[in-house]
Amino acid sequence: MWMEMISTLVGVLILIVCVLIGVAFLTLMERKVLGYIQIRKGPNKVGIVGLPQPFADAIKLFSKESTIPMMSNFFLYYFSPVVSLFLALLGWMVFPFVTVLISFNLGLLFFLACTSMGVYSVMIAGWSSNSNYALLGGLRAVAQTISYEVSLVLILLSFVFLVDSYCLFDFMKYQLYVWFVFISFPLMLAWFSSCLAETNRTPFDFAEGESELVSGFNVEYSGGGFALIFLAEYASILFMSMLFCVMFLGGNVISFSFFLLLVMLSFFFIWVRGTLPRFRYDKLMYLAWKSYLPLSLNFLLFYLGLKVIVFSFLI
Repeated sequence: MWMEMISTLVGVLILIVCVLIGVAFLTLMERKVLGYIQIRKGPNKVGIVGLPQPFADAIKLFSKESTIPMMSNFFLYYFSPVVSLFLALLGWMVFPFVTVLISFNLGLLFFLACTSMGVYSVMIAGWSSNSNYALLGGLRAVAQTISYEVSLVLILLSFVFLVDSYCLFDFMKYQLYVWFVFISFPLMLAWFSSCLAETNRTPFDFAEGESELVSGFNVEYSGGGFALIFLAEYASILFMSMLFCVMFLGGNVISFSFFLLLVMLSFFFIWVRGTLPRFRYDKLMYLAWKSYLPLSLNFLLFYLGLKVIVFSFLI
């Protein structure tokens, strides 16, 4: 039993380290890709072609002095970025390892629980700063995240009805012969744009509005606190890309192509940021409640009917 616990702990630590290194190089890829989209070089001065740039950024951010607003609620203000990163990394426990590790039968429910809890860290970060701008940014982020969670859950439920399981392993087994992207292309597009909204990425980055506003809910954070919020956001992007691969693109984690597809999807997140202008806030809500909700509900009923017909024929 002890050996099993130690091996699980070591496996979890290796997973967390790999995710954090992946996040570091995702930021480098983003800066490089955005640079070439805007016809400039991106970071290329630190080391060989700018490769150590993410580590230089991390050292700079964590060695900076953290400012704490005098009227803030110190305890909540200090710990909300830590909780945010913890929840983003906790979601990775459902990664469908072939050696099992921690992935379990109710993995998708665990993922939904983790993403729902992430809303609280954003809300508390905005409120505890005791700044009107941070509070408004936090409220916008919470409203947006909750709205798009509805469409994410309904799209997930469609596939849960189809696969009859919450386990990501079963998603891999069901796609041995045909990927789900071919039988549910509209759902794939709705899932991708809902992921963009869920992770507060352009064109849905109303929480930050980084190109013309200051920064939204994390406006009072600097140094280490800002770095942790930043890490949590990029860990969520990588996780959403991984989940996309498992749900729509076969998700065979023992093949090298799975990781190539994961990198390609992360590239799509960056490509969208470099290409599209920001949505208007009311249009964002209209899209969630008037477009994606009916679409995902219709597909849910369609898959449910399909499953019933198949079972009636088998009986």
